Amino acid sequence: MEIKESIFKAYDIRGVFPEEINEDIAYRIGRSFVSFLKAKNIAVGRDMRVSSPALAKSFIKGVVDQGCNVTDFGMVGTDMLYVGVAMYGYEGGVIITASHNPKEYNGMKLVRERAIPLSGETGIQDIKKMVVENNFAEPEKKGNLYNRDIWADYVKHTLGFVDSSKIKPFKIVMDAGNGMSGKMIPPVFEKLPVTIIPMYFDVDGTFPNHEANPLIEENRVEIMKRVVEENADLGIAFDGDVDRCFFIDDQGEFVSGDFVTALLAEAILRKHHGESILYDLRASWAVRDKVLENGGKPFMNRVGHAFFKERMRKEKAIFGGEVTGHYYFRDNYNADSGIIPALLMLELLSTKEAKLSQLIKPLKEKYFISGEINSKVRDTQGKIKELAERYNDAQISYLDGISVDYDDWHFNVRPSNTEPLLRLNLEAKTKEMMEQKKNEVLAIIKH
Repeated sequence: MEIKESIFKAYDIRGVFPEEINEDIAYRIGRSFVSFLKAKNIAVGRDMRVSSPALAKSFIKGVVDQGCNVTDFGMVGTDMLYVGVAMYGYEGGVIITASHNPKEYNGMKLVRERAIPLSGETGIQDIKKMVVENNFAEPEKKGNLYNRDIWADYVKHTLGFVDSSKIKPFKIVMDAGNGMSGKMIPPVFEKLPVTIIPMYFDVDGTFPNHEANPLIEENRVEIMKRVVEENADLGIAFDGDVDRCFFIDDQGEFVSGDFVTALLAEAILRKHHGESILYDLRASWAVRDKVLENGGKPFMNRVGHAFFKERMRKEKAIFGGEVTGHYYFRDNYNADSGIIPALLMLELLSTKEAKLSQLIKPLKEKYFISGEINSKVRDTQGKIKELAERYNDAQISYLDGISVDYDDWHFNVRPSNTEPLLRLNLEAKTKEMMEQKKNEVLAIIKH
């Protein structure tokens, strides 16, 4: 059997089913995962994709055949798998999911004990080698399969992040995009005084309405319109496996991930003064400023969940946010969650007695951000070198790609892990300057 090695990514395993990832490969991954971790007890969960039950079954068989016990959590969100692995003390866990990818994809996110992620640098390449070689030591005896319902513990854990009695009656449009949040939202939010206007809560791995990726503009057009039509207080959209969430304000405007990070940092620092907060190097100055303003310690970090979770542990940071909608919490085992940010935002709006648009307005008036702009480039490293030469009078760092900082504007350009792309994020003190500098940097990248 030919294995397409490109399915082994920087942070997970992902490919088209059944051409690139199928039952045979899932079986081998099961055996490889256990062999790599030398584990005796792991957990597994799966999302709602059509191919997920078959892949989960084969993965479980591989784990059992390799002499390891496996506990099946059933159909759960990614952040539920993380919580289950850490809370119950499993040696590792895997969720069968392709997150926000289109319906023909599937894959796996892998963690070790305490929900610490495996990445390309910490295990995925080793697993790839074993899968390709397909040569496993035979165990003395097979493992056992158990089932466990983690829903009640998950709901209790998640609601522990807020004081439910402080949350006011909100009217919220929620778009589950036929993903796992359609199943996860009701048991959490039924305990709160909120009215939910549901969009696409039917769990359906064929995604009949739109892809479960709110980061793409066309997938959020409908919820933005609906918030205005329903005169709702806000909108919240989730990706397919619910490790990310996205906010629409009461005016029907999409709220960028940097501004959400800034507000969530404020929400947390109001309750936990003086703590460390991580933010990603693409983010607006708004995050750093908001953290300092609220008595916190800001730390800039390179992009990617494995890097965030490692640094969260190192700095003992209470919260970390990426502009792409990943939000990490120390008390959530340093893992990302799509549900916890939604709860914290409701608590912040309640305690400040403000609309989301009112909290965003001063940020929009002060910080002018380009958003992420992707450009196809043949020689990504050559372009990064060119940018360093062009802006050699700035403060330059290479934490992830190149970051160029001036007093009144800054940008980061980083290569994609998977494609010949450069990703630009830029910010300036005025809108005019932001547009001018954005065009200037893009001209260099595209030349």
